[in-house]
Amino acid sequence: MSEGRRSSLKTELALWYGAAITLCLIAYSLAVGYFFGRHLEFELDRRVHEDIELAARSLIENAEGQPAWVGGFLGKEIEEEDGGGHWLEVWSEAGPRLLSAGTISDPGLEPLGGDKREGLRQGRTIVSGHGPLRVMTDRVVVAGRPFIIRAAVSEVGSQQQLWQLRSELVAVSLTVLILGGLGGVAIARRATGPLGRLAERARRITADHIHERIPEEPASAEIEDLRTAFNETLARLERSFEQLRRFSGDASHELRTPLTALRSVGEASLRHDHTLAEYRDVIGSMLEEVDRLTRLSDDLLTLASAETGRAHLHMGPVHLLALGREVASHLSVLAEERGQTIEVIGDPQALALGDHAALRQALVNLVDNAIKYSPEETRIVVSSGLAGDLVFLRVQDEGPGISVSAQPRVFERFFRADRQRSREMGGTGLGLSIVKLIAETHGGTVQLQSEPGHGCTFSLLLPSSTSKTAV
Repeated sequence: MSEGRRSSLKTELALWYGAAITLCLIAYSLAVGYFFGRHLEFELDRRVHEDIELAARSLIENAEGQPAWVGGFLGKEIEEEDGGGHWLEVWSEAGPRLLSAGTISDPGLEPLGGDKREGLRQGRTIVSGHGPLRVMTDRVVVAGRPFIIRAAVSEVGSQQQLWQLRSELVAVSLTVLILGGLGGVAIARRATGPLGRLAERARRITADHIHERIPEEPASAEIEDLRTAFNETLARLERSFEQLRRFSGDASHELRTPLTALRSVGEASLRHDHTLAEYRDVIGSMLEEVDRLTRLSDDLLTLASAETGRAHLHMGPVHLLALGREVASHLSVLAEERGQTIEVIGDPQALALGDHAALRQALVNLVDNAIKYSPEETRIVVSSGLAGDLVFLRVQDEGPGISVSAQPRVFERFFRADRQRSREMGGTGLGLSIVKLIAETHGGTVQLQSEPGHGCTFSLLLPSSTSKTAV
């Protein structure tokens, strides 16, 4: 949605609140109107039925054998009882209308059909010159003779009550809707106010003030959760910025050292003439620095590819014991130069789900570190096995170990517990960072166990290819 067409949350809340109130009012009004109408209809039917019963009690047979009312009883009693608006007719079952009376003039109802028993005691509404009437018929027996009585009651009063109720409902609904709309605006403003203040304070936090946080204030639990999440995000960003600054500084320093060495060696060799052997030594020194630069750039590219998701892993079963033997064979020459031995042991059933090349690089880094930092004539053990649903690769050396204070940082980029010795060994300071990243991309972890003077043990914990949780 474009910036100009975007609606505010406050407006949406107010509209939704108003829509909900409107729907509730409509449903309530329809229900009240329907049930009140049914009540009026029931009352009309009751009154019509009472008129029929009253007429039946007042009907007698005169001396000529014709039906008649008892002493003018009907009109007076109905008028006094209900205030008028009534009409009564007496029909013979087989003949015409015999009697009629009421408090209104003859409404001109249609004659009863041939089957006068049809629709007995069923109220219905008809329209006459006096307005709507509620009409009902019933069969009575007077002096052994059957008659049909038809009664009608005016619905004008009931219709007026119904229209009055509807008018009142409309007035009340409009009042409630207006008040509810104003209340919805107030509620929306109160609900979104903290969000606006939070957004305003968030806009003030820039890269130069990444250490600042959004202060707490009384608000709903959802706003508090949002503020907490935002502050946690800021904390992670601050750590990321700090790591980026440290990484940039360390990378610049690591790149500057071999470049400076190359420049120094080259400039020194150009100041004077040298023999062929001396030039060979100069070129050899320069190639060593080039090799260091190459390894450093390769490690940086590996980290960058893994972090940006461009590293494509070819997942499959990896035989860890065979992988350990492969790496030991590859690095055996370096170990033999220092009089060291590499021992490979493990469970032949230990199969990891992973990328063979990536896991090989991680194990090479661990074993290469063990060779570099362990004393001569020592033993390095590469082991593998099962650990529940996981499998492990473990490299144990007999080196000087790592101090307790340095252990939490050994997997950071360019961190070196012994910076001078590490540079002399040709390390880039990225090997363990790469190991950690490879372990995490495989859904595993890397752990360190070390005591100063008693060597180090690095363990790679990886998903098993036979585990139900392997993906």
